[in-house]
Amino acid sequence: MPLIRVYLGLGSNVERERHLGAGLDALAGFLQQMHCSPVFESQAVGIKSGPFFNLVVTGLTDLPLIELDRRLKFIEADNGRYAPDRKGLPLDIDVLMYGDLHGNFDGLVLPRAEILKNAFVLWPFSLIAPELIHPGAGKSMAQLWGEAQIDQVLAPVSFFWQDQQLTPGV
Repeated sequence: MPLIRVYLGLGSNVERERHLGAGLDALAGFLQQMHCSPVFESQAVGIKSGPFFNLVVTGLTDLPLIELDRRLKFIEADNGRYAPDRKGLPLDIDVLMYGDLHGNFDGLVLPRAEILKNAFVLWPFSLIAPELIHPGAGKSMAQLWGEAQIDQVLAPVSFFWQDQQLTPGV
């Protein structure tokens, strides 16, 4: 299978640094040419909980979409996502885009709607892939962020992964 460019959204509101770091470590095990956006702190959307750290990751994979999604669920599980006694959301990893796929794939709708609805997805996405055209909106991620009127407070935060500062200037 040829290599496919994927974009993934990661978030955590429980031991945020530890769980995001573990998620990134796991992704680095099978994504080639992996790049990370800056990390942002945001208030929870849709659930009552503490603030989240979020970022967008891109890389190349030879995994079919469904296998990629299955592997992401295992990474989430390894970080306590599905534990019966969990508090908050230790790690959430969503496929935002998979190559140029557009539509419903076994219940996985791409591109993910949250790209256009949530600042904690769109802002980091626009920084990691500003020229990428959103297949549904027909505009670049930078244009979409520039035109966005999303009422969410978001702040870049200092975050180190593998001795690399992901959020410069913080």
